[in-house]
Amino acid sequence: MKYNRRDFIGGSMALTSALFLTPIETFSTPSSGSEKWVNGFALKIMAPYWGFNGSVTDFCKKAKDSGYDGIEILWSAEIAGELFKALKKYQLEVGFLCRGDEALPVPHFATFKKVLKEAIEHRYQKPLYINVHSGKDFFEYQDNKKFIDFTVQYAKETGVPIYHETHRSRMLYSAPASLQYLEKNPDLRLTLDISHWCNVSESLLEDQPETVALAISRTDHVHSRVGHAEGPQVSDPRAPEWKQAVDAHFAWWDKVVAIKKQQGKILTMLTEFGPPSYMPTIPFTNLPVADQWEINVFMMQVWRKRYL
Repeated sequence: MKYNRRDFIGGSMALTSALFLTPIETFSTPSSGSEKWVNGFALKIMAPYWGFNGSVTDFCKKAKDSGYDGIEILWSAEIAGELFKALKKYQLEVGFLCRGDEALPVPHFATFKKVLKEAIEHRYQKPLYINVHSGKDFFEYQDNKKFIDFTVQYAKETGVPIYHETHRSRMLYSAPASLQYLEKNPDLRLTLDISHWCNVSESLLEDQPETVALAISRTDHVHSRVGHAEGPQVSDPRAPEWKQAVDAHFAWWDKVVAIKKQQGKILTMLTEFGPPSYMPTIPFTNLPVADQWEINVFMMQVWRKRYL
C-alpha cells in the first residue's frame, strides 16, 4: 500500500475495538541502544517515511539497517497492524505526525483531536512523541489557541509529549506569527523546523534573533532539514554552495542541543530532507537532483558525530 505523509488519512476509517482503549501502561517501549546517554542527555534520531516507496515493513528494515533509532510517520489506522509488527520486529521507536486539514476551525479541531487520540490510545507501542501540524495560518488566534490548550492538557494526561511544528500554512508558519503564541502560552513546546521560517521570511532570520532564541528555548524535537531564503530545502547540504545556510542551521541546532545537555534531557531529531517537489528536480524529467535517503543518512551521521 502506498502511503505518504502528504496524504491525509489520519485514521478516518472505522477502527477495530481491539486496537484502542487499552491503558497507557500496557505499551511496550523498545530501546535501539544506538543513542548515548550522558548525564541524562540522549539523542534519538528518527527516519522519515515521507518519500519512501515501499511497504512499512520494508521501510522499518531499511531504517534499522541504516542505523536509525526510530521512525516518524503520519498516523493512520489503516497501516497500524503492519506498522506495530514491524516496529517490534526491528526494535524501533516511533513518533507520529497528527493533523487536521479542514478549512473551518470547528471541524478541523474535531479531526485533530480524533486523530491525536487514535495515535495514543491503542494497546501496542507507546509513541516517543507526537508531532502536530496545528491549526491554520488564517485561523484567528483564539481558534488556534484551542490546539495548544488541548495538547498541553492531553500530554499531561497521557504522558506522551506533544510538539507543535513550525510549519508553513499552519499556526506557527513564520517567526513573527509564532511570537504571540510563544509569549502567551508558556507551556507550548515545539518541533523546530526552522527551514520553513527561512522560506517565509526570505532570509536566514538574521533580523529576528530574539524570536528564534525564544523558539529554541521551547524546542524538544528537531526536523533537521536545511532551508534557505528562497525555499524550504537546499538541493544537497553537502554541496559547498549551501554552506551559509547549512552553517546557520547548525548554529541554531547547536543551541538546542546545548540546552538539552544542560538540562539532562532527551532530544529527538528527524532527518527530514524530502522527495520531489521539496527536492529540486531536473527539468522535463522530474528526477531528483540528489538521493533523499542518502542525504538523510548523511545528516544522521553528522549529528551523531557532532553531538555525541
